[in-house]
Amino acid sequence: MAQNVVAIVGSYRKGGATDSAVQAILAGAREHGAQTHAIYLTDRNLQFCTNCRRCTQAPGLQRGCCVQQDDLQSILTEIDAADALVLGAPVNYWNVTAIFRQFTERLIGYAYWPWGQALPALRNRRITRKAVLVSSAAMPGFCIPLLTGAARALSVTAKYLGVRPVARLWIGLTGNEPNQPLSPRALARARRIGLTLA
Repeated sequence: MAQNVVAIVGSYRKGGATDSAVQAILAGAREHGAQTHAIYLTDRNLQFCTNCRRCTQAPGLQRGCCVQQDDLQSILTEIDAADALVLGAPVNYWNVTAIFRQFTERLIGYAYWPWGQALPALRNRRITRKAVLVSSAAMPGFCIPLLTGAARALSVTAKYLGVRPVARLWIGLTGNEPNQPLSPRALARARRIGLTLA
């Protein structure tokens, strides 16, 4: 049973479709006794990756430390302490939001990539924690993994964080009106996913 579920929310709008789905998942997890917490990337000081690769040079299983002085380390400390994760980002212009992509780029410290090596290698390939991937879009939900890069971006983020997606929630047709609320059906499905996550 997951005791601590942490959500990473890469939406620009609190209370929007993606955030509402994430909150319903967390509510379901709380019903099974889990403690939950949402990290809103818009509330954190997160700088762009400069691709200096200093965080990738030291060998070992422990993630490398970024030289930038911002909130990344505190975010990753919260993530590392979690038993399960929820990763949520809506589709903006055919992929996840820029702020979620910015966060993903900063995860390169989970890889060992010394100079002269062609590709990075994940430091720790053991996956012992679960995750749920969430995205929303104005297009039908089934189109999200087919026509956008959002599903892959969320999956790559999960891989670097060392979590295994056990559920994916693609919510479509969210752009019919400003601040369109999620349907009761979508909210109920999100809550059910949370019940299985905890």
